[in-house]
Amino acid sequence: MVQRLVIVESPSKARTLARFLDNSYTIRASMGHIRDLPKSTLGVDVEAGFKPQYEVIKGKEKQIRELRELAKQSDEVLLAADPDREGEAIAWHLAEALKLRNPERIVFHEVTRPAVEEALAHPRQINRSLVFAQEARRVIDRLVGYRLSPLLWKKVRTGLSAGRVQSVAVRLVGQRAREIVAFKPDIVITDWAMPIFDGLELTQMIRQPGANANPYAPIIMLTGHSEKKRVMAARDAGVIDVVQLDIHAGNQVHHARLRRPVELAGRNADVPAR
Repeated sequence: MVQRLVIVESPSKARTLARFLDNSYTIRASMGHIRDLPKSTLGVDVEAGFKPQYEVIKGKEKQIRELRELAKQSDEVLLAADPDREGEAIAWHLAEALKLRNPERIVFHEVTRPAVEEALAHPRQINRSLVFAQEARRVIDRLVGYRLSPLLWKKVRTGLSAGRVQSVAVRLVGQRAREIVAFKPDIVITDWAMPIFDGLELTQMIRQPGANANPYAPIIMLTGHSEKKRVMAARDAGVIDVVQLDIHAGNQVHHARLRRPVELAGRNADVPAR
């Protein structure tokens, strides 16, 4: 009878498969990854094309010895790690660590008898493209985290780790925050709103908007004291929103926002004449 060794990731999955398969199958678990980049060094040879330098994970030596012995006693070895890039990488590392020649790879998306039987009927080779995808992710994780995490320990708190995703996200948020702080609003008044301000003694010229100007951008009006009542009347009539009032060099500086036409609802007529 042909003896087959099936290697899955978890012991619980191994126990479930043992209920489906006959005595010609030996099912064992790898307990997840068995090899990884070293913890104490970068583990990536940047000069050699970012080549990773793998080593057996501490504590997995006994597991590898047992699996290697079972593989020698078996006619076929079926690598049944999870059906994703991590699982594909685990299958490849198992093949490398156990020194397997042409191992078969099986995948199933549910732990049921039909799914397992279907997977056994259609074995394939290890998908190196998926392995490379996982390897690239792991290398980027290491290049970012190994070099950036010590900065977090120094500046924020010991024990924090920097990852490839949140590090870039934080930078984007920081860049956007600096843009917001540095933003200077356009000083505009639209043509349809000019009658509201016609006659005001503006001591600062308010420019007309260009073709792409935002007609509802904040408006800065530098007026004399005599204009306070008219500006406040426009505010009370709901034509503008005065969001800030400052005194600068003897003049009142009104930071306002024009209301949109739908907000005005014909209120222009309510603005007192000069």
